[in-house]
Amino acid sequence: MSRDGLNLDFDPDALRRKYEDERAKRVRPDGIRQYHQVDGKLSYFHEDPYSERVEREPLEDEVEVLVIGGGWAGLMTAAKLTEAGYSQIRIVEQGGDFGGAFYWNRYPGLMCDIESYCYMPLLEETGYVPSKKYAYQPEIQAHARRIGRRYDLYRLACFQTKVTEVRWGEADNTWTVRTNRGDVLRAGLVVVSIGPLDKPKLPGIPGIETFKGRSFHSARWDYGYTGGDPDGNMSKLADKRVAILGTGTSAVQCIPHLGRDAGHLYVLQRTPAVVRPRSNTPTDPDWAKSLEPGWQRQRMANFNTIITLGPIEEDVVNDGWTDMFKKLGGTTLSGRTGAPGQMTADEMARATELLDFEYMEETRALIDEVVKDPATAQALKPWYRTFCKRPAFNDDYLATFNRPNVTLVDTNGQGPDRISEKGVVFDGVEYEVDCIIYASGFEYTTPFAQRSGFEIYGRGGQSLTDHWSKGMRTLHGFYSHGFPNLFHVGVSQGAFGVNLPYNYLEQAEHVTAVIQHARLHQKRVIEPSVDGEAQWVATIHEKEFTNREFLETCTPGYLNGEGRAEDGVWACRYGGGPHEFYALLKTWRDDGEMQGLAFAD
Repeated sequence: MSRDGLNLDFDPDALRRKYEDERAKRVRPDGIRQYHQVDGKLSYFHEDPYSERVEREPLEDEVEVLVIGGGWAGLMTAAKLTEAGYSQIRIVEQGGDFGGAFYWNRYPGLMCDIESYCYMPLLEETGYVPSKKYAYQPEIQAHARRIGRRYDLYRLACFQTKVTEVRWGEADNTWTVRTNRGDVLRAGLVVVSIGPLDKPKLPGIPGIETFKGRSFHSARWDYGYTGGDPDGNMSKLADKRVAILGTGTSAVQCIPHLGRDAGHLYVLQRTPAVVRPRSNTPTDPDWAKSLEPGWQRQRMANFNTIITLGPIEEDVVNDGWTDMFKKLGGTTLSGRTGAPGQMTADEMARATELLDFEYMEETRALIDEVVKDPATAQALKPWYRTFCKRPAFNDDYLATFNRPNVTLVDTNGQGPDRISEKGVVFDGVEYEVDCIIYASGFEYTTPFAQRSGFEIYGRGGQSLTDHWSKGMRTLHGFYSHGFPNLFHVGVSQGAFGVNLPYNYLEQAEHVTAVIQHARLHQKRVIEPSVDGEAQWVATIHEKEFTNREFLETCTPGYLNGEGRAEDGVWACRYGGGPHEFYALLKTWRDDGEMQGLAFAD
């Protein structure tokens, strides 16, 4: 069969019907509201199992900049401000150290899924080259600590501290930040840099609190119960029956270790993952010695160009992501269907869909090659477009299902029926277990105050929740009218690609440039105008759902709001993509006017 210049060995119409049938099984009327909040009786799922609480007296003082969050976004913002000459920078962080997602997530097998030379930020600035193409969690968290030492960020850091309120003082143009430690911290500038991968969520399954065995979330791994460490070796599970709920990117990485170490492992699957080989390799020391100044930024730019389907002469990164985008995007289209620039939008969409079908057929064929039991192999096959969910990369996941002590419980898109005192129940069968691990993701799309756990009060005591009650309202995703000297660094109303640290670096440099502009002109207050904010919101709505049609055909997940695109990660984002967005910011800065942003004494 031939379609749009491609020779096909599958029926596209049949695949579309299959994808829609599988999607229909999983759509729920409650959408993103199906998940349990980690509070009340379930609050123990959020507790920190890694650091003993250190008591201290409450603080009451003032700094130049207060940064909320000690992950990549907070670290890079603090680093760039330090380079700009700011020395009184306080980071307030819930965890016991820097690292953000890589402080909280320590499950066995965790590593970055984008090559570490692109993913781990500020490598040149700290004089470090990762030991492997894909670094494991201990090395990544150690690098976060390295950044903290390099920029002297430990000196004023407040760990094991949760912000409870942020309030603007109009009399002195200063923010007051209160915490659960009784701190009263004042700062002229506040940066909110709360990442999306730290607050666990639990599936909406009845009976979670009734289970009599041990249970925990994958982002709060209980090595006291399992034994071992992030490398595996969980000897305490040798005689234990373990159930893991979820088959997303976290589960894909820890399931091989659980399969090796548990007496028996039950994998409860609602939706199969897209899993491709990772092929990790150690860093070539000769290559590391040959690196010239500017190498990491050039490498990041090469990666970003490929994943935004831009033209390149060479793929210097050559990882699973760049291979995927080359097969699904511009490179393949140019080679097999003619120049993409000569195709209409509809022709491009059809050709891209066919390439996606082809790629996913290849992915499903790989499962047949690895998994020996035909029924298990069939159940592990994903029936949706590649980017409906974040793809995963692992060399051992599929082979784990060949182990006699591993059972796949495919729930046909429904999830388990309930949790009992003894285990997990699905379709009338109770799977008795000693331990349940929830690999059920994070509160990525919940409202700001709910996810952060604190409220921000701006001019006149207005809350940010009220200001955003009819939708997020910012200029460029960084600041809102009525909330002076308050900056958001993260994934709010801008654009971002798959390599989040690259986005945080661009944003940290942008925020620093804006603050430097104010200091140069001896202005103390930075705030978007009403018109500037309104114009950006209008721009977001114009560009927001360039991929809405695609998202609405996807199987439910956090990227498309569990089937409601307007509730998903891509809602309220700049639809032109990160390359276009950061170019827009640079042009905006370089013209010197900074239109839409007001500066006052």
